[in-house]
Amino acid sequence: MTDLERRQAALEKTIAKYRGRPLDYRSADCIRMVRFHLLQMGHRPPPLPRYQSLIGARRALAQAGGMIAIFDALLPRITPASMLPGDIAVAAGDDAEAAVISVGYKVMGWHQDSDVAVNMTVNASALTAWRA
Repeated sequence: MTDLERRQAALEKTIAKYRGRPLDYRSADCIRMVRFHLLQMGHRPPPLPRYQSLIGARRALAQAGGMIAIFDALLPRITPASMLPGDIAVAAGDDAEAAVISVGYKVMGWHQDSDVAVNMTVNASALTAWRA
């Protein structure tokens, strides 16, 4: 299986599990989605701390040093323009950072204007990306 086929298979599993799911800090948020995707890609991310709310998620991320530090420890950093399907990025948000997964020319994640996980375009200058 080529790298692109492996990426596509992992991405399809992630999309099947998360696209259309409402944001829920107990079972479906950006960190849980990216962790699931990394497992499908063959990586061994650390276990997630327990949290059930936005405040708990922010507290857990702060204790870990933030999303960028977590992904820097796991994956090689790349430029957003070189993202392949299945690569991981962190988008700068109004209140906090959000992890997204490249699905081609768009990324998948939760957006403030949607109740469920969707594909969206994001300004590449607002992204920090990693090769998954």
